[in-house]
Amino acid sequence: MDEDLFGNPVAAASAPGAGAPPLGSLTGAAHQDLPLPVRMRPRSLDEIVGQQHLLAPGAPLRRLAEGTTAMSVFLWGPPGVGKTTIASVVSHTTNRRFVEISAVTAGVRELRAELEVARRELARGVSTVLFVDEVHRFSKTQQDVLLPAVENRLVTLIAATTENPSFSVISPLLSRSLLLTLRPLEAGDLRALLHRALADERGLAGAFELDPPAEESLLRLAGGDARRALTYLEEAAAGAEAHGTTRIDSAVLEAAVDRASVRYDRDGDQHYDVISAFIKSVRGSDVQAALHYLARMIEAGEDPRFIARRLIILASEDIGLAAPSVLQTCVATAQAVALIGMPEARINLAHAVIACALAPKSNAVIKAIDAAVADVRAGRSQAVPAHLRDAHYASAGDYGHGKGYQYAHDAVHAVAAQQYLPDDLVDARYYQPSEHGNEAALAERLATIERLLGRRPPEVH
Repeated sequence: MDEDLFGNPVAAASAPGAGAPPLGSLTGAAHQDLPLPVRMRPRSLDEIVGQQHLLAPGAPLRRLAEGTTAMSVFLWGPPGVGKTTIASVVSHTTNRRFVEISAVTAGVRELRAELEVARRELARGVSTVLFVDEVHRFSKTQQDVLLPAVENRLVTLIAATTENPSFSVISPLLSRSLLLTLRPLEAGDLRALLHRALADERGLAGAFELDPPAEESLLRLAGGDARRALTYLEEAAAGAEAHGTTRIDSAVLEAAVDRASVRYDRDGDQHYDVISAFIKSVRGSDVQAALHYLARMIEAGEDPRFIARRLIILASEDIGLAAPSVLQTCVATAQAVALIGMPEARINLAHAVIACALAPKSNAVIKAIDAAVADVRAGRSQAVPAHLRDAHYASAGDYGHGKGYQYAHDAVHAVAAQQYLPDDLVDARYYQPSEHGNEAALAERLATIERLLGRRPPEVH
């Protein structure tokens, strides 16, 4: 039988009973055999690290934990940022019956059974808080079962998910609940959590000392995930104890987590050096180096949304119209990162990186817009030619607006030979296409258009 985090059978979490609420990963007696992340799970709102934007006085989470509201909420965020912790705090700070189920193991039958128990308990004056972990794994049918219970406040639903609920949760259920977005934990949050675990009697009770370099490595390896940080700390402490020492240094930590310490600082020089090397490797079409630096950022816990944003910029700055579909790939990757989250989104990022690195390169787009902006900033922006001005109001003809304008679709090839640029810029040539990829064909088309407009063709670079 599968077991949950406490070693209690998962089946017990969904088996309705007339007495005590069913056991789950948030229930059971605390003891030293439990994993460190479980032992250190906050018992009150004041012990929660991070998520301060949701924990201010009067904020929804605080009112939920204090039992002053019956609202249902969806907690959306990456792993290890406190979704289950918040449910745990609610289970300890309210007098309501608390039930936990996992969308991975619970079916429609189990869900209906729990809701029926909740109905009977409510008739006795006892309300129920239903915590659903991994709610995005519920089918539409299972979510439909939840809908009337949420709508009629038969239960107070707390649903945790790592995927965007806008895509994974049915609209009627989402519209009847409050969506709260949890943010990745900052280094300071994780540092406070580690220090608490080292000193607290529930944790390591002062028995071990964590070297500053090892602490920094652990923070990087955790990647904003509190559960991972505490798991690594516990394994490192076990490794130190096995070697007869109470000192956890970088060597002990690396051996304990079975991975090399990535030399990378999200807030320091290594952050800028690695992202710089990443962009320059993609620009230089070295796909192997690009994937290496991508892997370093992923393993260091870099925000995948930051990587996706940089790829979108690169797609226009360094590839542009030489391979216009690459921008679409990068935008789709950014959407996939938001929808799926890590670790699966690493595949989407690799997809975009390979496409960018192997694409033909051109910086003609950024050079074109920068040249146009430079002219405007230099004051080269005389009046719009009269025949191009708005002629839709009654007195426009009195000023000559629109007079002599040639409608492009009436011209041969739908290119009307007339002046479009202001007088001081009639010879400006901003877009100078390259001969790379799709831009080679655009260069030929642009040369033809310029000739039809009676202008000199642009240079090809």
